Amino acid sequence: MGVAIEVNGLTKSFGSSRIWEDVALTIPAGEVSVLLGPSGTGKSVFLKSLIGLLRPERGSIVIDGTDIIECSAKELYEIRTLFGVLFQDGALFGSMNLFDNTAFPLREHTKKKEKEIRDIVMEKLALVGLGGDEKKFPGEISGGMRKRAGLARALVLDPQIILCDEPDSGLDPVRTAYLSQLIMDINAQIDATILIVTHNINIARTVPDNMGMLFRKHLVMFGPREVLLTSDEPVVRQFLNGRRIGPIGMSEEKDEATMAEEQALLDAGHQAGGVEEIEGVPPQITATPGMPERKAVGRRQARVREMLHTLPKKAQEAILDDLEGTHKYHASEFGG
Repeated sequence: MGVAIEVNGLTKSFGSSRIWEDVALTIPAGEVSVLLGPSGTGKSVFLKSLIGLLRPERGSIVIDGTDIIECSAKELYEIRTLFGVLFQDGALFGSMNLFDNTAFPLREHTKKKEKEIRDIVMEKLALVGLGGDEKKFPGEISGGMRKRAGLARALVLDPQIILCDEPDSGLDPVRTAYLSQLIMDINAQIDATILIVTHNINIARTVPDNMGMLFRKHLVMFGPREVLLTSDEPVVRQFLNGRRIGPIGMSEEKDEATMAEEQALLDAGHQAGGVEEIEGVPPQITATPGMPERKAVGRRQARVREMLHTLPKKAQEAILDDLEGTHKYHASEFGG
C-alpha cells in the first residue's frame, strides 16, 4: 500500500508574494485525493514542494517518517524513489521513442539488466493501453497518448505515491474520462497514494476519495469527498458548481459589497452561469470489472461514518443516503 503524506504549518512565498500559509493536511495512504482551487492559488507549487523541488520557508512534510524539508540530500533522493510524477504535458523526451522514455527512470536509478527493463516497460505500457506503440515518438502520437505514456513512465519504479499535475490539461472530455478511469484502475491494482491537481469539476465530483481546496492563501477544506460535496462553504459550492456568484472573482477575491450586488442580481433572476447543480453525492467512478476491489473506498467510508455526527443535519442525511444507496437528496439543498 502507498504511504501517507503529513503536511503541517506549510508556508511558501516567492519574494514578497505569499503563495499560501500554514497549510496542514494528511493525505491518506492508498487513497486518491484531489487538490482544487482557482488559477494562481499555488496548487502546482504545492505539488513541487511535496517532492522537494521547491522549499517552503516554514512547516514540515513528513513522508515515511522523514521530514523532507529538514532531511539531507541523500535522504531526499531516497524519498523521491517513492514517487511517480505525471506532469501537465507528459514531459516526454522528444528524441526518444515511448519505450526509451518509459525506460529512462529504470536506467537512471536502478542496475537492472536490459531484459528485465524491457519486461517492466512493456508491462507498464500495456497497463496504460499503449502496448504495441513502444516504437513511436512523442511527436507521432496524440495528446492523450502522451499523457498515458507519461503515466507509464511514472509507474516504472513501482511508486507508492503518484502525483498528477492537471492530467486533464489539453484533453477533450472523452479522453479525460478514459484517463480518470485509468487512474482509478491503477489505484485498485497497486493501492498507491495518488494526489491530483486539477480545475476539472467532473474529475473533482467523481474521482477522488478525498478533496481539498486552496483559496486566499489558505487550505479552505480537506477531507472525504462526501463531506466536501455536501459542504455549505461558499467558495467550495461556487467552485464545484462553476458559478460567478461567490467569493471567487475573475482576477482576485471579491469584497463583501461586490458579493452583495451579485446576489441581488441573482435574486432578481439574472443568470449566475455555471454547470448543472450536483445532486446529493455523485457516484464515484469504480474500478473496471475484473479489477481488484478498491480498498480505499472502505477505509474512507469508515472515516466518514465516524465523523458523521459532527456534520450539519442535511449533510448527514445526504451522506447516509449515498452510503446506503437510496439517492433521494439533491445538492441544491446545500447552498448550491
